[in-house]
Amino acid sequence: MSDIIERYLKAMLSDDPQCVISRAEVADQFNCVPSQINYVIKTRFTPERGYLVESKRGGGGYIRILKVQASSSQEVVANLIAHVPKAVRESDGVALIQQLFDDGIIDQATGQLMVNILAHQTLGGTDRVSEDRLRSRLLLAFLESLRYQR
Repeated sequence: MSDIIERYLKAMLSDDPQCVISRAEVADQFNCVPSQINYVIKTRFTPERGYLVESKRGGGGYIRILKVQASSSQEVVANLIAHVPKAVRESDGVALIQQLFDDGIIDQATGQLMVNILAHQTLGGTDRVSEDRLRSRLLLAFLESLRYQR
């Protein structure tokens, strides 16, 4: 269900870099609970994936999803650095690397190298919290190197 909702929202964003939705209306359309919509937005429309989300709760509430359109690779890298949390799950790290590749900032070989470095199999051996913090520091170091490389 989450994949279907994600595709629906991305289709809306293909015509316009932003969309405004009502959580309840989308939930009715897909015959699911509104929290399912929240889950999709929270996990799949993140800054690491190139999106910003604004919301207003209550009567007349809305959720606005914006596809970030940076004018240069420097802006993309700076935006990602500003939004990397102190702990990063493996899936979010891979999404960030994918965003860099999609934006033409890194090539496939560099992306694959970073994905392998950020993998649980590489960083495992510690508890998840420590692993996610280490992944965040590695991502920041990688992004900083991109910032000064250009």
